This record gives sequence, C-alpha cells and structure tokens, in this order.
Amino acid sequence: MGKHGKHLVWDWNGTLLDDIDAVIGATNAAFAELGLASITLERYRELYTVPVPKFYERLMGRLPTDEEWTVMDGAFHRHYWQRADACGLTIGAAELLAARQEAGATQSLLSLAPHTHLVPLVQRYGIAERFVRVDGRVDASTDGKSGHMVRHLAALGVPAERVVVIGDAADDAVAAAHVGARAVLYTGGSHSRASLSRVGAPVVDSLEEAVAVAEELV
Repeated sequence: MGKHGKHLVWDWNGTLLDDIDAVIGATNAAFAELGLASITLERYRELYTVPVPKFYERLMGRLPTDEEWTVMDGAFHRHYWQRADACGLTIGAAELLAARQEAGATQSLLSLAPHTHLVPLVQRYGIAERFVRVDGRVDASTDGKSGHMVRHLAALGVPAERVVVIGDAADDAVAAAHVGARAVLYTGGSHSRASLSRVGAPVVDSLEEAVAVAEELV
C-alpha cells in the first residue's frame, strides 16, 4: 500500500486528461451526422450521465435502440480519436502523480476508455510508471464503472476503506460507494459543479485540491 497506506484511483478522461474540448467537438460532429442539434458545454455538463445511452435519452426524450446506439457510439469515437492527439494532461497532473510516487504513496488508473487505446496514451504522456496498475474497458458494455472498480481493487489487493477515487463524473462516486471507498469529484470534466454536488462527495476545482481533500478523507 505504500508508505502512507492511502491509495488513489484516478479517472482518465476529463480528470487526468484535459479532453473536454475534444469531447464537445466530437459530440457535436456526431450529432450533425445523426440529425441532432448541437450542444453547448454548459448543457452537456448538465445532462451528461453514465451509462451513456441515458445521456442520449435526456437529449432525445427516449432511449436509443441498439442499432441507433451502435451508430451514435461509433460516430462519437471516430470524431473523438481524430481530436484526441491535441489534448494535454490537466494542469498539475504530471507533477502531482510524480510527487505521490516519490513520497512512497500508491496510485492506479481506472477508465472506461478502451484498454487498447488507454495504455498507449498513458505511455505517450510519460506517466505510465506512476501507476501500480492501469485498467481500461475490455468489453463492449455500456455499464458504468462499478463492476470495473470491483475487479480493479481485487487485482490490486487494496482494501476499499483505504481508497479514494478521483474523477470528474457522478459515476466515479457511485463506483467508489459500490466498493466502500471514498471519492473526490473534479469540476474540469464532464459534469457541472451543480450536478456533481448532488452526489454528496466533495467537489473541487483543481487536481491539487482533489489530492489535498483525498488526504483528509481516509
């Protein structure tokens, strides 16, 4: 568990990776293909939810069919990966990760991004060695992060009561609660502060603050 006993589980998209502009650009490019109206960042942050088909339900007034979802998901990811190379790490992320590792603390990365895409990206940004484990999605499900969190912590052998999850989505807090861990939610990604505040976990505006709050939680 490291010198301090506290383990951080980081989210990737919208948390360590500052990709919200790419997400909005890809969303609106996909919407244009699908005949849906474009969406502002503010409205996206108010409506976004996991599982993602529920987000489309909020926009369309109904859940997409399986066939529609396949088209929507494919269009979004095609446009997202065209934009992803222009994204950088969130301000302070690399320094925070390095400082925790150098202090003997442990941390891992759990994302719903496809594992085969995630690992090369983390390596490209030069932070792979900061984590004791990196896990992305390995199936085609639209489920949230809860089941993945169970498997992630089991593989790590880390007791949930010593874990704090740092993410940008309500689903990160749901996944943390599912395993008995704590969460800190960051406002720089997919959700507005108001929507994050409804979850009940601490809400912060920087990753530096997120780590500071996490240190006080367990």
